[in-house]
Amino acid sequence: MGEWEWRAFRVVQSLVARLPRSWAYALALVAARFAWLFSPLARPRLEFNLKVACPELENDPAALRRLSWLNFQNHAKAYADLMQLPRARVEAMRPLLKVGAESWERLEEARSHGKGVLVVSCHMGSYEVVAAIWSATLTPVSFFAEELEPRALFEWYRDTRARLGISVLTLDYGGIRKVLDALKEQEMVITAIDRDITGTGHQMPFFGRMAPIPLGPAAIALRLGTPLLPVCAYRLPDDTYMVETAPLVYASSTGDSRADQVRATQELLGHIERFIERHPEQWHVPHRIWPGSP
Repeated sequence: MGEWEWRAFRVVQSLVARLPRSWAYALALVAARFAWLFSPLARPRLEFNLKVACPELENDPAALRRLSWLNFQNHAKAYADLMQLPRARVEAMRPLLKVGAESWERLEEARSHGKGVLVVSCHMGSYEVVAAIWSATLTPVSFFAEELEPRALFEWYRDTRARLGISVLTLDYGGIRKVLDALKEQEMVITAIDRDITGTGHQMPFFGRMAPIPLGPAAIALRLGTPLLPVCAYRLPDDTYMVETAPLVYASSTGDSRADQVRATQELLGHIERFIERHPEQWHVPHRIWPGSP
């Protein structure tokens, strides 16, 4: 994002933050239509990824178009949620979050070990809303985020989340140290493994095709004994959010650290695949994951 785009973002964000949620969503859907129609790379890359995750779309271009359009709509609404956060109150957001009894049980099981909770997810839903509510009601929450340009944009993201009790950690050595400290304090850390942001991922099957996948969460779990909790948060038709979990993954040591990390990550990835298969209209990754992508 250039300087003028950043300034335009701040103007739009200031407007959206003051709108009723329904109006903010209406504006977001207009923006989504332009992005879907005219994005030179985002839509082709997203549709490529959707075809890998949902092979039945390969020979059904009409279904692919419908799915990618719905995907852009959901992502635009999530972006509107983010823009409204600077003026949001956690108390007003709590009714938006739904968590099933089984998911609560798994979360409490993870917390019972006293070693923090490492939530592993994918790019789906509006995690700012979920993280803000969890931070206010359960335990302090941190999550990884790539550093954005310009720096002012990253600082806006960081400060907006900090206002709601969410710590933003960068994907570097300093960020890793803070993650270790947070887990030792029995806090919650959220990260995603469906995209290799740092370029250091390990090649492994993801929807049957080799892709670079981060091993960091498994490495931390092996080091600290922290349980790994697969989670996804997706939007419901009434624009509330449902949090869905999978069984905890425990990274056990056999003496071969690399193999142990790969084994735990592959188990996590299986849960992530099932989340995406159930909610492909919510999985928004308009980036290269597999070879052959635009």
